[in-house]
Amino acid sequence: MTDLLYSEEEEALRAAVRDLLADHCDAPGVIARSESGAPHDREAWKALADGMGLAGLLVPEALGGQGATHREAAVVLEELGRAVAPVPYLTSAVVATEALLACGADDLLAELAPGRRIGALAVALNVAPGGAYKVVLHEGGALHGELSGIADAAAADVLLVPADDGGLYAVDTTDATVTPQVSLDLTRPLATVTLSSAPGRLLGDAEPAVRRALRAGAGLLASEQLGLAEWTLTETVRYLRERKQFNRPVGGFQALKHRLAQLWLEVVNLRAAARHAADALSTGEEADLAVTVAQAFAAQVAVHAAEEAVQLHGGIGMTWEHPAHLYLKRAKADSIAYGTAGAHRETLAALVDLQAP
Repeated sequence: MTDLLYSEEEEALRAAVRDLLADHCDAPGVIARSESGAPHDREAWKALADGMGLAGLLVPEALGGQGATHREAAVVLEELGRAVAPVPYLTSAVVATEALLACGADDLLAELAPGRRIGALAVALNVAPGGAYKVVLHEGGALHGELSGIADAAAADVLLVPADDGGLYAVDTTDATVTPQVSLDLTRPLATVTLSSAPGRLLGDAEPAVRRALRAGAGLLASEQLGLAEWTLTETVRYLRERKQFNRPVGGFQALKHRLAQLWLEVVNLRAAARHAADALSTGEEADLAVTVAQAFAAQVAVHAAEEAVQLHGGIGMTWEHPAHLYLKRAKADSIAYGTAGAHRETLAALVDLQAP
């Protein structure tokens, strides 16, 4: 029987990451950075990748990585979700890394593992595992085309680009035009990538690499959504204990207790689903099913938790200075990342041979 409880090593990793993010990703700093032209926090990324070696968790030790599993990466993503950290961890250390692992691109993996370079899979953020994605034209030994909705492309040093010949190509961002798009979630910005006779190095077959990368992205996104939901629930409970009306704590009113109790149950259920997905990815046992179950459930819980945080904080929850809006925007953006909950429910129905709702 699989043990989904956190190990002592995982809890130690959580504590270390949380301490680091407390120093680098405080709410006022994240809000200020989101208003600037440079939303990515390079210092936080360097501390995570170079200082703690977390960018290489999924990379084998022989290539300079940690040789860890998706369970450890999930713990990191829970903490990144709690801080709404503007770092390209999910896109580079998970999605791009998984694509490179599928292709056996050892040289690039050795560069991504210590965080010296950042990678981004040039597939739109809303594409679900197994879904159709846009490709560029490979002609005359060069790549031509435009791809939109690429998460963290602005922070990337190398893009992994699928082409019409079925190959996945590595393209330096210096050979591409990366144009920022208007994004709801300013902490994970999107961009349009334009290639005009861009040189690319063939890494391998795109289809299996993209499918593997998106499956890992969807599965571990649930852990980020879990961290987000836990933070919003914890902060809302804390606020309602301190805030008083009619000379008593607001949290003492029964109607609010019921709302918080319901939310707590949803978060606990999400933790089980997210841990199952991370464990299944690490073992390879029924990973497709576990990831689909987690993503069919996670978006609703994360959005609900963030909405409750905004509403139950009252007037202050509506202000720009309070971080609640960061969590709501991330939750809403995550709800369509790597496939919507509805798309995952349809996939789940097919996997278990039931009619979709």
